This record gives sequence, structure tokens and C-alpha cells, in this order.
Amino acid sequence: MIFVVGGDLASAAADAVVRPATTTLDLIDPALRTLDAAAGPRFAEQRRLRQQLAPGAAVVTGAGDLAAEFVVHAVLGMSAETVTPDAVSKAVAAALWQCTQWHITTLACPAVGAPALTTAESAAVILPIIREHMRNADHPTTVLVILSDPQDQETFTARLGQG
Repeated sequence: MIFVVGGDLASAAADAVVRPATTTLDLIDPALRTLDAAAGPRFAEQRRLRQQLAPGAAVVTGAGDLAAEFVVHAVLGMSAETVTPDAVSKAVAAALWQCTQWHITTLACPAVGAPALTTAESAAVILPIIREHMRNADHPTTVLVILSDPQDQETFTARLGQG
């Protein structure tokens, strides 16, 4: 099941959270700074890389001090300016594949692709990928799209209803 809910990722009751990231696992969406702050210094250590990742990839790390056990980093590009819908699509598909490999049951995610994509564009890109994955895979069984803005929640809920 896919649910659109209010709140913030840092306190999500989920096995893992999706964190949109650069190719070096730096935060790509400044609106999610609270996620990194809540995860604490241990999280910074857990996400250290030896080499850059390709846009469209996903990698799982520990979640530091977050409520979730894991963070699935969706690699969107070298910077927010380089994010494309194609990279978002590939990164979300890769993140979902990681959930299958790690047996992650409940996944929480933001509007992946922001700020490069609008909320409506993000919904149009990620919801079909999530639906298709969930039809064909055992994990995750639940995806929580967590959005703090009520208008963004409405946008995702409307898109979710379009099926």
C-alpha cells in the first residue's frame, strides 16, 4: 500500500527512509536538512564513500540516530541543478530494488526530485514506479510518502487516486 501522510522523515515509523542525495551522498534537497541533523554525527560517518556513485543508483546505510534502522540514498545527480526526471526514475527504482534485497517492509520517502522537480512532477515520476515495483516484489509492502506541506500532500493524494 502507498499512503500520503503529513510529518517529517526524521521521525517516520518505518524500517527505512529514502534520502535524495548527490553522487557523493551529500544532501541534495536543502528542505531535508532536519533529516541529517536528526540522524546525528554517527550518520555522517555511516554514509562516507570511497568513490562517487552514478546518478540513478541507490545505496543503503545505517540511519544514525533516526527512528528508522536504515537510510536508502537515492542518487539523483552531482547537484540539484543536474537532477533530471530520468535520474529520479532510475534512483527510485534502484532504491526499491535495495528494499527488496534488504527485506525492508515499510519505506518512508519525500517528494523525490525536489527542488529540481515540482511536487506534481515528482508525483508523476515516482508513483508509477512505486506501484509497478509493489505489484512485482515482496518488499516494501508499505510506502509512506511523507510531506510536511498540506498542498503537497493534496497534490500527491490526487495523483495517487489517478491510479
